[in-house]
Amino acid sequence: MGKSINRGNRKIVGFALLFAFTVLLWTVLPATAKKAKDEILIGSNLPLSGILAGAGIEQRWAYQTAVDDINKAGGIFVKEYGKKLPVRLLVADDESDPGKAASAVERLIKQKKVDLLLGGFAAPFGVIPGCITAEKYRRYYHTSICLIPPWLEHHFKWSTLFFFDLGQACSVPYDIWNSLPEAERPKKPALIMEDTFDGRAFAGLFRNLAKKYGYQFALDEPWAVGAKDYSAQIIKAKSLGVDAILIFGADTDIITFVRQMKENNLNVKYFHGWKGTWAGEFWKALGKDAQYVLCDGFWSMDFPFPGAKELGERYYEHFKKYSVSVGALYGLCQILWQAIEKAGTLDSAKVRQAVLDNEFETVMGKVKYDKDGVAVFTSTASQWWNGKQMTVYPFKWTDYKIKLAPPWNKR
Repeated sequence: MGKSINRGNRKIVGFALLFAFTVLLWTVLPATAKKAKDEILIGSNLPLSGILAGAGIEQRWAYQTAVDDINKAGGIFVKEYGKKLPVRLLVADDESDPGKAASAVERLIKQKKVDLLLGGFAAPFGVIPGCITAEKYRRYYHTSICLIPPWLEHHFKWSTLFFFDLGQACSVPYDIWNSLPEAERPKKPALIMEDTFDGRAFAGLFRNLAKKYGYQFALDEPWAVGAKDYSAQIIKAKSLGVDAILIFGADTDIITFVRQMKENNLNVKYFHGWKGTWAGEFWKALGKDAQYVLCDGFWSMDFPFPGAKELGERYYEHFKKYSVSVGALYGLCQILWQAIEKAGTLDSAKVRQAVLDNEFETVMGKVKYDKDGVAVFTSTASQWWNGKQMTVYPFKWTDYKIKLAPPWNKR
């Protein structure tokens, strides 16, 4: 009986020693051994199908190119793991649908276990739903392509935004008009804004700035997303003698609108689009009918910043077309890569704080975020000319002079 108890005691002591040794081992081992990691997983919800697919495909290229470039340089040094780690991009198609955008981000976080997130496209469609979901799971969502006011309304603590100031963007067409000789300036412009939160936000500022710059809209109407027939608005614009159009909408909708303008012989000398006219698919779909159309943009390969020209050339080599957006999205990645290294960790809160605390060198120039998590760049304007978006604005970064559109039968 006594021998049995001794054997039992020896077993208990043995297990206790083994447990103590294990605890000691994990205590003295370096953190890198406890947290072995082979790569950094970056997730993104992008519209690879649906009405925003053209922009989404371009955005994915920018992200993947930035990933490829950092991996060619050996990856990102993360102090927490004591080594450079390669980056892997995981993209979930949100199908240009807000509900599916939220689900896509949730899958990336819960199922794919991504470390950090790069933002989707457009405030109501991909970005705000993505930010809200990331907020729920406390995962950092580093984004662009979202109007600043609606983003600020949410007071996000797990996101940052890199985009243009709406007031500055809406002043661009008026600055362009006022740069023209008096006789060439629009006399009866039309404001046709998508009936969404973003569209209404743009419309409000365009109206206020029109008064400031001395213009009055002959036609001011919202338009429906995804409609197949815009002929009623086009005929109305024609009857009113509209000679310029400011329009906000998805690329597929504006492509339909331009085609029906030609069919109904609505001639305007100035046609300027936001959101839907800058992607390469716009020119691909319309060809020469896209000539003279102006688009908003975030960047140009002609900008005087290191790497801008080379990035534009690589985009053209891949797609055989040009871009006014990929620089902002590539720059967004450059900011994140630098922030990870400065933070020395993949912890979402610490990486976000590193973004707020530092200044970054990018193909967009120097970038500095404010205390609210916003960094601002200049909204541009370009004109489609022989398949390329020629920079019209800012005037200081271009020698190109805008060309006013002749009637359809004289092109």
